[in-house]
Parts: sequence; structure tokens; C-alpha cells
Amino acid sequence: MASAPAVESIGDGLHRTRNAPVDIAFRVRGAGPAVVLLHGTTANHAVWEPVGDALEGRATVIALDQRGHGRSDKPAEGYSGDDFVTDVITVLDALGVQQAMVAGHSLGGRNAWLAAAQHPDRVMGAVVVDYTPYVEMPVLDQLEERVALGFRPFASTDDIEAYLRDRYPAILPGAIERRARWGYRLLDDGHWVPRASAPAMAKLIDGFRTPYDREFREVAAPMTHLRGSESALVSPAAWQSAIADRPADHWVEVAGADHYIPEEQPELVADEIARALIT
Repeated sequence: MASAPAVESIGDGLHRTRNAPVDIAFRVRGAGPAVVLLHGTTANHAVWEPVGDALEGRATVIALDQRGHGRSDKPAEGYSGDDFVTDVITVLDALGVQQAMVAGHSLGGRNAWLAAAQHPDRVMGAVVVDYTPYVEMPVLDQLEERVALGFRPFASTDDIEAYLRDRYPAILPGAIERRARWGYRLLDDGHWVPRASAPAMAKLIDGFRTPYDREFREVAAPMTHLRGSESALVSPAAWQSAIADRPADHWVEVAGADHYIPEEQPELVADEIARALIT
């Protein structure tokens, strides 16, 4: 049996696995039952900071940079749902954590229910924020176009923040600052570019076209689902189709929120994760 990957500090309060097939960066803090937090497409661990602030007195909070993002590895291939689930287990093994709740937003939400379906012995439940297996193909086409437009050089952090405010008009000001700080790197020529890999984003969005609806229905653990009432990604029809699959789950429509609920109403998200931990 292969030994668990090692863990090393990489500064800025982050750690990283070492000697895994794909090494994953993460931040861990707090004490109590383990909660893994998985961000959405092009984002990174830092989008969960206010949620982690609210949870760290009640849980061990492990926020990942998913593969292709942040300071994690960015392999040329390997962006299916199964690949992302492997990374969750890699981090749990590296930390010696036997069981965890997994909460995810968008891409991370899909990965949360897949982890629960594939590893019922390791994942005690899932909190899925603004994603279902029934997101329509034209919506994914639009997502692919929007993501591609973000891969360009920026002259300054002010330019980055202006772009982010335009792209994410409802997220809190602190969320803009965190995305700018953690999501970009400075090149030798003085320009800033995203840390996320453009080819990886194209591949993972293509992976969204596999719905994983069978796995969604097969999750034995209880799940919590959140949808922003103004979400442009999860339509009312996609939401109702998911409810029909799992009527016994806990379903919450967040009034006034769009797709980016963790960065708009972090305390509500933290409360729902905490509720899931004790139910």
C-alpha cells in the first residue's frame, strides 16, 4: 500500500502535499470535525476566507486550491470529476483525516457530491452551493466564453480589481481584494496574469458536460443544497430537477444572491455547513 503524501509549508499560511501524483495547496485551521471547502472555476481557497472565519471555532477547516488553480499543480490532462475527487482524498490522507464534510461552490459543489458518492467511508456529507447535474448546455457555453475572457494580462492590481468588480458585481468588497491578491501572479515584464491555467479551465468546463446525475442520486449521506435566487448558472428548472431527484435533502434558496453565494452571504453559508455537521 502506498504511503500517504507528505505535507510542507509554502508560506502565506498555506501548505501543500508533496510526492502525490498531483500536489495540492491548501489552508488548514481551526479544530473539531473536518470540513473541506472547494471553490469554483478560476477561483482559489481564499474565496472561502469569511466562511472559514465563521467555522474555525467549530471545525477543522481545510480550504483547497483545486488542481489547475492557485498554487496547486496544473497537469496537462486530468480534469474530470473523478480527478478532482482524487485530490480531496489525497489531502485527507496527507493530513491523516479519516472523515470530513465536503462543501463546494459551483465546480466545487459538483466535486463535493462526487466525493460523497465515491467515498462514503471518508465523506460524511456534502454541501452543494449553486450547482446541480441539470445545468443546461447553453449555460455552460456561456460560462466557457466568460472564463476565456479573463485570461489576459493586467497592467496593475487596480486594473485587476476593476475587472473583478465588473465581472462579480454582487460580491463583497473584501472578496474583490481576496480574488485580486490570491488569484494573480506578477510576470517579469510587470504584467499580472491569472494563477489559474487557461487550458485547465477549458478542460474542466468540458468536464461539466458529463452531468454525474447518477452519482448525485446515489449519494447515501445527507446533502444540503443552496441556490441564489438570482443565479444565472442554476436555472429554476435545473433546481427543481435536482429536488425531484433528492426530495429528502435540505434545500435552501438564498434570496437576493446570485451564483457567488459564499462571497455574498458567507455567514449564511457557514451556518448551513455547521447545521450539516450536526444533523
